[in-house]
Order: sequence, then structure tokens, then C-alpha cells
Amino acid sequence: MPPQTASAPGPLEMLFPLAMVILIFYVLVFHPQTKARKEHEERIKNLKKHDEVATAGGLIGTVVNVKPQTVTLRVDENVRVEVEKSAINRVIKSASKEEQS
Repeated sequence: MPPQTASAPGPLEMLFPLAMVILIFYVLVFHPQTKARKEHEERIKNLKKHDEVATAGGLIGTVVNVKPQTVTLRVDENVRVEVEKSAINRVIKSASKEEQS
């Protein structure tokens, strides 16, 4: 009996595992990251006066004024800080939720 030789896999057989890895990577990494980024942009776009927010630097304050690129926060009595909108990390309390309650 002659020894059997292994045949080289066809191009589709080689492409399928690569496509599966790319699909899994997209589902586990890119899609959730894109979703989180869109939600963050939506929260920033909907900032209103009297929202309580936290910045990326750790400041927690209440929105006093919203400008196109910046937000003025009241951190303490007579202490106001102007930060870029992109520095807002999360909204702790929304003014609209307090008005509804």
C-alpha cells in the first residue's frame, strides 16, 4: 500500500477559521465599544442645567451652564469649574428624572 499524502486545504477551508475569528472579535470587542460610545455621546448631548455629573478627573458637580464645547459645573458654594464636554464621564442624577418624581 502506498502511503497516503495529506492534501493542502483549499482557500475556503483556510478562510473560514479566519472569518470566524474576525466575527467573534467584532461581537466581543467592537460592537459593545461602539454601543457604549454612542450612549456616552447621547448623554453628553442631552446634558441640562441641574444635572449632577462626574468628570474623568474625578470631579463631581452640578451643571450650571451648557455651552457648545464646554460645561460649567458648580463643585461647591461659589466654586465653578468649566470643563470640556468630552471630560464628562457619567451623569449621576438627571434633572429631568428629579422633575418627574
